[in-house]
Amino acid sequence: MCKFPMYGFFSSHGNTDGDTKMEQFAGKFKSAELADSFRKTFTECQSRMAQVDFSQSDRITELSKPGNPLVFFTVAADGEVIGKITMELFRHVVPKTVENFRALCTGEKGFGYRNSVFHKIIPDLMCQGGDITNQDGTGGKSIYGDNFADENFEVKHTGEGILSMVSCGRDTYNSQFLITMKKSEHLDFKHVVFGFVKNGMDVVRQMGELGSKSGRPSKMITVIDCGQL
Repeated sequence: MCKFPMYGFFSSHGNTDGDTKMEQFAGKFKSAELADSFRKTFTECQSRMAQVDFSQSDRITELSKPGNPLVFFTVAADGEVIGKITMELFRHVVPKTVENFRALCTGEKGFGYRNSVFHKIIPDLMCQGGDITNQDGTGGKSIYGDNFADENFEVKHTGEGILSMVSCGRDTYNSQFLITMKKSEHLDFKHVVFGFVKNGMDVVRQMGELGSKSGRPSKMITVIDCGQL
């Protein structure tokens, strides 16, 4: 059985790094028999992990349905338009979470995401925004009040472009959300996934390039327009 501490070997960026690490570890065994046994076990685990990754990615495709709401953000950096992000929301999986995000996109409750910022961006990891009250990650407001409860953790953070709610603990969701830029297993069972980027992932990547290790963007990234399609 594969242990999670070994997951770093089974890189989603190809097998080259994993194979190099495998040979490095295999070289530490005192006998050729033990080294060969390690290589065999490693290769089997690598194959199983690849199958799991494919299955999980396929799961996102299966969740895409004609009746799901489509919403959009038009994003600007220091006032200069970067582009448009179109997102599909999994209403049949997490209807309450989806309705919150959808209504905040349209602004039909009198408040929402228009003119809000992405206050935290970490390159190759995630873009976080949606603090519509304080614009710095300390606030937020849902259409149900200040906070609402976790709905379920059925969908996992299987790759880039996953839409997920930001959690500060159990049942603390408001308007803050994030968009992943890579597979993010550490978020599973902690943050509710409610949709994915259907078009405009190139825009998200451009946003990512304006981030930093600390999360502070080099430019002000603003949602200058948003709504439902």
